[in-house]
Amino acid sequence: MFQTESQSLAQSIKNGHHRSMRSFNIAGPINTQDHYCIPPLERIDLEYVLGLIHDQEYFILHAPRQTGKTSTLKAIQDHLNSGAEGDYRCLHVNLESGQTAREDVGQAMQAILDEFALRAEFVLEDDFVQKAWREVPEMSGSHGALKRVLARWSLASPRPLVLLIDEIDALIGDSLLSVLRQ
Repeated sequence: MFQTESQSLAQSIKNGHHRSMRSFNIAGPINTQDHYCIPPLERIDLEYVLGLIHDQEYFILHAPRQTGKTSTLKAIQDHLNSGAEGDYRCLHVNLESGQTAREDVGQAMQAILDEFALRAEFVLEDDFVQKAWREVPEMSGSHGALKRVLARWSLASPRPLVLLIDEIDALIGDSLLSVLRQ
């Protein structure tokens, strides 16, 4: 009797012999262990990007939707934090959390700083932003809070920080302008 692939997989799971199968991913960042892909760092000129980072420059990764931008930024983060470069602490942060605040800069900054704090804690095991960000808006106001937190964090960091900011175009109006000016 012939079995379909899904029947065979179901039987394997039932028998406790499930083996992980790679698949194509079209929803969100890839995981190179789970998804078929071209390795993200092979899709860019990594030496050029690392040169920009070394020279304290910025770069923009621009491409159509669903082409691997976020996966590439996460791969750069992992590369810089793995010790391959050893000179940096790198954090990828997605700013979509500030989108619902729309024009309310205070609410947008709160969401964005909370995202920075959460990511720093999980990726870098660093709680500096978590401890600092709540007091900063009182000192600097909403239009200076991000700049003040990042400046204080960079001074406290044992190595230079590299920030990879994703989905900044999710912000609108005054919230977007405030982040860009900081």
